[in-house]
This record gives sequence, C-alpha cells and structure tokens, in this order.
Amino acid sequence: MRTRDSNSWYIRSVLAVLFILYWSVAVAFAAPADNSHTPTNIFAPLSTPAQAVYELSLLALAICGAIFLVVAGLLAYTIVRFRRRPGDEGREPPQVYGSNQIELAWTVIPILIVFVLILATARTIYDVQGAIPPADALNVTVVGHQWWWEIRYPKLGIVTANELHVPVSETSKRRPTFLKLESADVAHSFWVPQLAGKTDVIPNRQNLMWIEPIQPGTYVGNCAEYCGMQHARMLLRVIAHPPEDFEKWVAAQQEPPVDDPQMAAGRDVFFATSCVNCHAIRGTKAMGTFGPDLTHLMSRETLGAGVIPNTQENLQTWVRDPQHIKPGALMPNMQLTDNELNRIVGYLLTLK
Repeated sequence: MRTRDSNSWYIRSVLAVLFILYWSVAVAFAAPADNSHTPTNIFAPLSTPAQAVYELSLLALAICGAIFLVVAGLLAYTIVRFRRRPGDEGREPPQVYGSNQIELAWTVIPILIVFVLILATARTIYDVQGAIPPADALNVTVVGHQWWWEIRYPKLGIVTANELHVPVSETSKRRPTFLKLESADVAHSFWVPQLAGKTDVIPNRQNLMWIEPIQPGTYVGNCAEYCGMQHARMLLRVIAHPPEDFEKWVAAQQEPPVDDPQMAAGRDVFFATSCVNCHAIRGTKAMGTFGPDLTHLMSRETLGAGVIPNTQENLQTWVRDPQHIKPGALMPNMQLTDNELNRIVGYLLTLK
C-alpha cells in the first residue's frame, strides 16, 4: 500500500521537472545586451538570417513545451487521481476500453502539428536560401583549411585569415554579406550562431550563405563539423563595422605592407627559410598559398585561428614552435636559432 508520503514524492518529482524546464528556458532567453559575453547564444540573434532561425525555433519550442505541459499535467493528475488507496487490495481496477473520439484526436492533432512545422520550416528555408543579393552586396569567399579559415574579398583584392570583416546593415541602407564556402581539404562547417545557421563546407563543392549584422561588434563562430585533431581550435571571428569604419578597414588592407629598412635583416631571414613557401606577403616574392596570407598579420586579433591573442610575446612563441600551442598544426617547428627567431618576429611585427 502506498502512503501519502509516497504520493507526495511523485508530485514533487513532477514539479521538479517542470521547474528545471522553466529555469533552463529562462536562462537561455535571458541573454545580456553585450553580445561579446554570449558568443554562441542562438537566442540573441543580431542578423537577419539568424532572426529567421530564431523565430522558427521559438515556434518549435512553444509547440514542444505545450506538448510537454499537457503530458506532464495528465501524468500528475493520473498519479494523484488514480493512486492506490486503503482497501484497494484484491480489487481489480475498472476496465476502460478505447474511445474513437480520443483515438481520432491523438492521431489528427500530431498530424496537424507536423504539418504546421513543415510549412513554417519550408518558408524559413526559402526566405534564407532564396534571398537575392542586392547590387551593392559584399561578396566574400571563405575557404576552410585544417585548421584555419582563409578569407578572400575578390572585388576588393583583399586576402586575410580567421577574421571576416563586414559592414553593419542599417535601416536606411542594407549591406548584407554573401559568402561562398569552399574547402581545401576535408569537410568543415561554418557557424556563427548569432549571425546565421550552420552551413557545411565540403571539398569540391561550393555552398552559399549570407549574413547581415545589425549591430557592430565581434561575433565568435567555429567549425561545427569534426575535421581532425584541432577541430575545436578552428575558431572564427566576424567583425561587424559601421559602414564608414569598414571603408577605412578596406583602405588599410589594400595598402601594401610598409617596407622598413631597419627590418631588412629580418626580412632576409624570412625569405631564406621555408616560411616563404607557405605564406604570401603582397608586394614581395612570398606567394605561398598553403598557409595564411601575412600581408597585414598584425592587424588581426588572434593567432592560430583564435588560439591565442596576437601579441609580440605570443607571436614569438608561435613562430618558435607552433606544435607547442596547437599540436598537429601543419606549420612545423623550423628549429630557428634565437637570433633568427628575433629577426623574423621583428619583421612580422611591421606587417600591420
């Protein structure tokens, strides 16, 4: 025979589950205004495609939440209403046979719910993937490598790495950025949660997507498809500028690197090592394509695709032995002497 305490335990369990669900949803939706503190929060969209995904997610969550509440409520009612009472021993529970109305309801209602979700999902997919680029849209090619991102601006003549700089779209003038996604080796996946949904990056195939940030800031993304040892350290930054600041960034990136005569010794060491075979520096004989373009290396925030901040000390540590920071990276330890290391780093620091 079950006691009142055992019945109360069931009720408390159901209430605990309901509270956990409420707390989880509340935390997810309570995103702070500063997007830098919630870089992967899909519930804080700041781009047109992300907003469409967010609204569809709300619909799906609302439907699932309603189903959960109905089922949990019926379960709690059943536990309380039909619990075993004193004197029930030896008595057979009343037999209840099927109801055509109830069976019809739990068949038709799920079909209608699935139909609504299919229509809403199809509309969102069409709105996002069927968007037509305006004449002044920014076009960028993103190439996934193990384990970093190559960023090309074909019409602007700019090549950079791991940082995608785009203009903010304003109410008076929209400036979406359309991305062509390619892979140089294995399957990757491009995902910046606050700006758009995830899009796979497949070898020998071009996938398309677009973003339209509505607020300046730095949006953190990552590769969302396992691509090898350093998959978790293949980070990406999308830096959204006000239009005038974006134009300044473009002008600075289009300038050739400053040729500092005082760094001639470091430049000579750089070109005498295998660095020149993998990296490119605009206006020089370094034309490698295997590694990131270093033309404006020091204008970037991080090294190693977001692994460490781009400082002089970290740059020296990285050049000395990349494997110490990012094991498995395709950049080898070149066994530089201290003198060679200092000269190369001194030269790289001028690439702003």
